[in-house]
Amino acid sequence: MTTKKSLRGGEFLVKEVDAQAIFIPEEFDEETNMITATCQDFLETEIFPNLDAIDKQTDGLMASLLKKAGDLGLLGLSVPEEYGGFEQSFLSIMRANEALGAAHSYSVAIMAHTGIGTLPILYYGTQEQKAQYIPKLTSGELMAAYCLTEPGAGSDANSGRTKAVLSEDGKHYILNGQKMWITNGGFADVQTVFAKVDNDRVLSAFIVERAWDGVTMNPEERKMGIKGSSTRQIFYNDVKVPVENMLGKRGEGFRIALNILHLGRIKLGATVLGGAKRSILYSVNYANERKQFGKTIANFGAIKHKLAQQVIKTFATESAVYRASKDIQDYIEELKAKGLEHGKANIEGVADFAVECALLKVYGSEALDYVVDEAVQIYGGMGFSSETPVDRAYRDSRINRIFEGTNEINRLLAVDTLLKKGAKPEAELFDIAKKMAEDTEQVIETVGTGYFAEKATAVRNLKKAVLMLIPPITSTFGRKIAEEGEVLMNLSDMLMQVYVAESTMLRIKKLESIKNSELPLYRDILDVLMHEVANIIYKAGLEAVLGFAPEKEADQLQQALFNLSKLQAVNLKEARRRIAEKLIDDNVYNF
Repeated sequence: MTTKKSLRGGEFLVKEVDAQAIFIPEEFDEETNMITATCQDFLETEIFPNLDAIDKQTDGLMASLLKKAGDLGLLGLSVPEEYGGFEQSFLSIMRANEALGAAHSYSVAIMAHTGIGTLPILYYGTQEQKAQYIPKLTSGELMAAYCLTEPGAGSDANSGRTKAVLSEDGKHYILNGQKMWITNGGFADVQTVFAKVDNDRVLSAFIVERAWDGVTMNPEERKMGIKGSSTRQIFYNDVKVPVENMLGKRGEGFRIALNILHLGRIKLGATVLGGAKRSILYSVNYANERKQFGKTIANFGAIKHKLAQQVIKTFATESAVYRASKDIQDYIEELKAKGLEHGKANIEGVADFAVECALLKVYGSEALDYVVDEAVQIYGGMGFSSETPVDRAYRDSRINRIFEGTNEINRLLAVDTLLKKGAKPEAELFDIAKKMAEDTEQVIETVGTGYFAEKATAVRNLKKAVLMLIPPITSTFGRKIAEEGEVLMNLSDMLMQVYVAESTMLRIKKLESIKNSELPLYRDILDVLMHEVANIIYKAGLEAVLGFAPEKEADQLQQALFNLSKLQAVNLKEARRRIAEKLIDDNVYNF
């Protein structure tokens, strides 16, 4: 493996990076912290007092609250100043997303508007399209939606049947079709609609206005969670779309859809952090108040275990999300320096990190599901009551594993993208993987001494565990590898765990260098995380091996996996207790 100051997408598996080269959340500047504070104040004054009314979909409430966010500039953080926005850095936008992620249904509405609703027009629109729509979307005068999913086209988005046919006079496309699960559908004025022109194999995209003749919709969907989010089916019956409202080029719609989804995935990784930290607040507050057997339940080891795990998963998610976000930001700036305009630089910058975007969407959404599930458990019987805040948190969390592409699709996408990038002549993936596969008996020797040398060596060994499986898996299945979903998801889980573990290690190492002292509590977080990661990688690797290897080869690979995932013994129980006790003492997430 080679060392490089900054990484491109997917390179984390074969290249190492110095801790000083990554970004950690403790480094956010004053301007970003001010934006974050504005978001938090907005939630405290406008959103949290109205959560019940939002969930009841009180007429006009959600749209009015989005307009208030527009008045504060929160709808324009991604938008250049020429269109009325503030064009903040990618990192600042991600941090704002985290803050707004605590807002339950409201977070879904505002993320849909500012992300998949506005960005297709901002990044792919003509100057005329952007001038017409972006300023009003930024101010909140207009609201936006993204219309891709159809009854027969979910994960397989390109199988959609919505059609657009050019009119005889060549002035309009006549749009016919149906879309479903459209967030903000009930009030969005502007819709990015994906359809196939004539008999095209791939989608095109169109900017459609709700007020046009032929646009109709079903009543609001009744949902398990995010009840305050407007979700409707929308129908297009001979809708006349001006030809100048085609977004991008004919046949470019599928590419637009995929690139916008990459961006939505990494943003979701940040958004879930807001929900996780608020659910931890609910958990520890209740644990410090609820008494059983003569003392608060925060004193019990089983509860401490849950609280500590909530912290560890949230801290690890945060470490990985902001590491990836800074890498994406750096690449965006590099592309801009080469002359790419704002939209194209952002599109290509994010798309290059499609592997990380997919993995962090999965890891973050599953971490949040763990946090809210344990929050309900900590509340006990009261957690099952709709009178408590964890009821809403639990139900609202579940959608995150489904939208922006299901977690299964994202797992498969991450591996498929990595293998395709690795097959390019300039990539090192397959050369390094081949060397690792030829050496299944040796673990990597520790370079240097001390705590972080040992942890870095463990990470390198875990990377080797992933790399050594790639050649035999790809050679065994060849072109039919896409049919081996179980094995690919095993590989994806291994990739995800390696990236998160390394990110957390680098964050803590850098934080100690900033503080110029050891941080035992953060080392506790890393110790527990590393053991969990090693166990997951061993199990996922073994399942993959048993899915393709003959008995003799399987035995050899199993032993190699065992050796590579073996870590120095740590008292995990006491480490978790120390983490939990800080949380209990602070009575709020403060890591």
